[in-house]
Amino acid sequence: MAISDPIADMLTRIRNGAKAKFNSVDIPGSRMCTELARVLKDEGFLRNYKFIEDNQQGVLRVYLKYDVAQSSAILGLKRISKPSRRVYQKSKGIRPVLNGMGISILSTSRGIMSDRQARKENVGGELLCTIW
Repeated sequence: MAISDPIADMLTRIRNGAKAKFNSVDIPGSRMCTELARVLKDEGFLRNYKFIEDNQQGVLRVYLKYDVAQSSAILGLKRISKPSRRVYQKSKGIRPVLNGMGISILSTSRGIMSDRQARKENVGGELLCTIW
């Protein structure tokens, strides 16, 4: 069965895995999900990720990050732009999430990047999700 929104599926699997205290979660592989995992790892929300080749589309294994008290590094995830309603933001309109405690992830003409990097490079794009 085909997934109509792979980004929302990825965020839901990460959210559910973090609540269940899983070490890692497996996500159907795609370049978009791999880039989202790269941004989350660079921003410190994930421990690591690995793309595993198989005979179909591949599997993205995401290793979740916890602190000493076993509370997740990800407190909340929210999908902003959906297939039914796309949300675009100019570079001047990108606002910090929770006064800089969280990040927004954008799909720009220069690739997928966090809101900090998009403001630094002065590019806007589709606002995919926010994570705090």
